[in-house]
Amino acid sequence: MIKLFRVFILIFLLSETLSAFSKNHPNQTNDSLYNFNTDTIKTRLEKLNNKTPIEISYTPELEELIKKYLKTRTKHFNNRAKIIDYYFPIFEKALQNNKAPLELKYLPIVESNLRPKAISKAGATGLWQFMYAAAKENGLELNSYIDERMDPEKSSVAAAKYLQKLYNTYDDWVLAIAAYNAGPRTISKAIIRSGGYKNFWNIRGFLPYETARYVPSFIATMYILEYSKEHKISIDKENYLNSKTDTIHVKKQIAFSHIAKFLEIPLDTVEFLNPAYIHKIIPRIKNKKHVITLPADQALLFAAKEEELYLYSEKEFKDREKPLPELYSINSKIIYKIKEGDYLGKISNRFGVKIKDIMRWNNLINDKIKENQRLIIFPKRIPKN
Repeated sequence: MIKLFRVFILIFLLSETLSAFSKNHPNQTNDSLYNFNTDTIKTRLEKLNNKTPIEISYTPELEELIKKYLKTRTKHFNNRAKIIDYYFPIFEKALQNNKAPLELKYLPIVESNLRPKAISKAGATGLWQFMYAAAKENGLELNSYIDERMDPEKSSVAAAKYLQKLYNTYDDWVLAIAAYNAGPRTISKAIIRSGGYKNFWNIRGFLPYETARYVPSFIATMYILEYSKEHKISIDKENYLNSKTDTIHVKKQIAFSHIAKFLEIPLDTVEFLNPAYIHKIIPRIKNKKHVITLPADQALLFAAKEEELYLYSEKEFKDREKPLPELYSINSKIIYKIKEGDYLGKISNRFGVKIKDIMRWNNLINDKIKENQRLIIFPKRIPKN
């Protein structure tokens, strides 16, 4: 009896200690128990499913992925919170205007980690990772000065329209998301091979590994950021630059450095707001209108001193030692297989392009290449042999 009494006292003291710890450390208890609880994850997924036209279903694998992301990516999302706050309103506007679910704003996190200049090994570029053909089909401009796949607003509009097209094809947002990753042909083939199923989870076994993981990764990312407060992620909708921005139509060729110096704006601010201009120069192209995004106050100053700024820019260009990069259209793409004896200088001369452009198109960090390696080339000329 004495032993039982001692056990009872021990249990009582332990429970009191745990209770006191919970009151004094509510966040630790919440993180260790509440966020990683299966029933909680199921309930939250069901709530997400009820608020979005994107079908969200619980699976044990999805739960494990959510737990993994909570353990490994919470700090990362906190570090990227200001970038998320800046880009999400841009994504939401494009999606809403094209009648696509707002939750698709999480796709660029999966696609590019919100890096507007991201280039994949296959050549997919920008926040939404558009391939060349898809970019052209959806109205984005590409030339030696401008790659609108890197333009946050224009690429978001193109992505929203493209996703809506994919939805119209499959009448299912999850399949549209999968098709965005793998291409519609891959999804259609998987549907045929599955025996005609038109649900992602039923055709998943017939999809490439990357696409099979892509949709769960999207849902897990959505889950974590939809419940960002519960996971102590500081997404608070504050503007990245702590000020509003505006766009100005540019009438003459001008460099970022001219704008930054004349208007006394940090150059990296101009570069951050305008990632689509490859050479950090806004070109003057006949019958084309180009804009620059600036903090609102500096945009007003640009408009007020526009002619003075153009004169200043013209003088700076005249005093420039290096010639300006050549302007040419990028309207075709080839995949070039490297042969024995090839080097980047030889390939660049062969197709009439610059070495640095080949490196940029293929995300090369140096000029080392090897036989049988494949390169994406946007040629200015096609050699006769």
